[in-house]
Amino acid sequence: MKQAFKLGLVLLAALLAAHPSGAQTGPGVLRYAQPNVGTAHSRWFFYTPAAVPYGMAKLAPSTNGHNGNASGWEAVGYDTRQNSIEGFVHFHEWQVGGVSFMPTTGALRVKPGELDGPDTGYRSPFDRKNQVAEPGYYKVLLDKYRITAELTATKRVGFHRYTFPKSDQARILLDIGHKQGESSEVTDASIQMLDATHFAGFVSTSPKYVQTYDPGGRVAMYFYGELSKKPASVGAFGASGVQENTTAAKGPGAGLFLTYRTAEKERVEIKVGLSYTSTANAKANLLAEARQLTFDQAKAQAQATWQRELGKLAVEGPDEASKVKFYTGLFHALLGRGVASDVNGAYPKHGGQAGQLPAPGPGAGAKPEFLNTDAIWGGYWNLTQLWALAYPEWYGNFVNTQLQVYQDKGWFGDGLANSEYVSGVGTNFVGLAVAAAYQVGIRNYDVNLAYRAVKANELNWQHRAFGSGKMDVKAFAQRGYVPFKDEYKLENGVYYKTDSTGSYFAASHTLEYSFSAFAAAQMAKSLGKQADYQTLLKLSNGWRELFNPQNQLMQPKKADGTFVDKFDPYEPWRGFQEGNAVQYTFFVPQNPAALIAAIGPRQFNNRLDSIFTASEKNGFGGGKEIDAFAGIKAIYNHGNQPNLHISWLFNFAGQPWLTQKWTRAICNEFYGTEPIHGYGYGQDEDQGQLGSWYVLAALGLFDVKGFTDARPVVELGSPIFSKATIRLGNQKTLVIEAKNTSATNVYVQSATLNGQPLANCWLYRDELMRGGTLAFVMGPQPNKTWGTQVPPPSAQ
Repeated sequence: MKQAFKLGLVLLAALLAAHPSGAQTGPGVLRYAQPNVGTAHSRWFFYTPAAVPYGMAKLAPSTNGHNGNASGWEAVGYDTRQNSIEGFVHFHEWQVGGVSFMPTTGALRVKPGELDGPDTGYRSPFDRKNQVAEPGYYKVLLDKYRITAELTATKRVGFHRYTFPKSDQARILLDIGHKQGESSEVTDASIQMLDATHFAGFVSTSPKYVQTYDPGGRVAMYFYGELSKKPASVGAFGASGVQENTTAAKGPGAGLFLTYRTAEKERVEIKVGLSYTSTANAKANLLAEARQLTFDQAKAQAQATWQRELGKLAVEGPDEASKVKFYTGLFHALLGRGVASDVNGAYPKHGGQAGQLPAPGPGAGAKPEFLNTDAIWGGYWNLTQLWALAYPEWYGNFVNTQLQVYQDKGWFGDGLANSEYVSGVGTNFVGLAVAAAYQVGIRNYDVNLAYRAVKANELNWQHRAFGSGKMDVKAFAQRGYVPFKDEYKLENGVYYKTDSTGSYFAASHTLEYSFSAFAAAQMAKSLGKQADYQTLLKLSNGWRELFNPQNQLMQPKKADGTFVDKFDPYEPWRGFQEGNAVQYTFFVPQNPAALIAAIGPRQFNNRLDSIFTASEKNGFGGGKEIDAFAGIKAIYNHGNQPNLHISWLFNFAGQPWLTQKWTRAICNEFYGTEPIHGYGYGQDEDQGQLGSWYVLAALGLFDVKGFTDARPVVELGSPIFSKATIRLGNQKTLVIEAKNTSATNVYVQSATLNGQPLANCWLYRDELMRGGTLAFVMGPQPNKTWGTQVPPPSAQ
């Protein structure tokens, strides 16, 4: 009783702490964060309502997860257009998925069955009227069995609660031996009952991207479970069939079925400790986080955590739809990456080994966590900026994770699944993200080690691991650009090859490496490394090698220094990864002023404005085509990474009112509040980066350089909400007010910071982080004199 009372006080304190100002208190913020938004054609890690921010335990229903996907990254898991559930899965990360449970009644079935024939397996139809999805909680009625399933979680422990009808054939299937989501086939598995109410096991997989980028690696998932009620009997299933009265199963396809005799509305609860290192650590995680927790207490704790974390950004105003977009975007940003280390600091190393994170020094604060993470490609335009604003601990976790991998394996890993390289895009922006962390004052790591790793990421090619990406960095460092090789589209059965001599994606790689070289140069400059600074700064101008003054476009260039022939600016992939020349021509975020000068200021603004005018008719992407690559042939594609900064470039070109106009229009049109239209129709929401973009744009804050300047700046846009109160990462408070803001009043008439007039459409980030009040006056027509005196700094 004392323990429960103490827990209740903790939860109450967390709820009260979420909104000290009183804005959007109570369940309001959770109401606006709606997990079902954008769940058509969404990625494996997108829909996991029963989780806490950055949790290892991310529980969700699966409609098609056992199918996997041929390419290793495509939409799979839960789709709002599908109406039967095949199980509730515990692990959801980039290339990581597994451990599915399913409650049933009636005749025993041990295969999930297919979507077009739900009666062929144990899957069950469901009605979305009987589904509840909230941050930290999920509930659904399984129509086939009249079972209500509920899910919640702590950071490393999943909770299930199944409410059964009266039945002598009630069962819980622990189906662990099948692929889930992006994980590919199971290579090994084991599960056994340890006693009447405890079980443990593991699943080992070799995901497609691990096979490609880190041969010899594997992804292992461990679990330790506790049942609230002893089953009447236990059986096993697997490759050899079904075995009654058997308490263990091994190998691909392995699983157990727990049989119960239940009364009407009888509940059975399960706690499942998770780990990527061992079953012993899975048990330790359960005991540390959930030894005394009931399901209801775990749910209350999870939702209090979401309330606190979402509540760090409190917005006010009458626009309810924008609040849904805002908090749903923030929800996905905070859900994105997932902790991979245990409560004792153990973390997964290459090849199934376990490492130990170093203990923090005196006064260092909380020890960093090790993360599983998708690529940071594009995330420096939204996710890292959001982290730096209000969640610096997670930016620090990202940096420390990458530095641990650098020490363990010799290179950064663009994407990571249990320390295995899963690059995905074959580039590597980790150095840029680490350099930016340094510039914004996140330095809870060995700075000298970090700089060595950043420099190596930009310049080193000797013995470079394929999975670290940038396999063409030798050509870039020696030539200043990456030569285009048309024959590399298909080389020995491999599409889109990259090696030390060039790449099929040569043009986009050149532009990206130029940007990341700039970031490394600024870090070198800040650390007084002048020779490195000069080398890297020169490389940051690699984009000039590709700019064709005849057509004013970026055009791939061959090794002999000539531009490619048969050049189609709208053709995706040829020279440009997940985009085309029209889109990538604006990819000079490190020096917008030079790009504007090369095109001509008037021509630059006219061209960019016309691009947005035309793109608005197509929803700023691929229209209503439901596909991740729907917009890659378009002239602007908000559904993918390469374009996410260009609506902010008008600030650099003397027409900030067009940044205000078009960023607001993208917020209105591309983002939606429905299951199908959530993040466009053809979205590629890589673990929260598109949601983060909305959050920043709605606040009216952004930096095209991703905070890589030696003294970072923040460009100003069109704030949507009449008031936003931000609890900054340094514990100060920033209030953003937008007087008269509305659907029509999108233009800034004037602005002040702490009562002092702002003449420019930007300010230094350190000024913003002092807190206080940033106030805008909005109106229906552009004020073409405001914000034009001094453009944001470009090259440094």
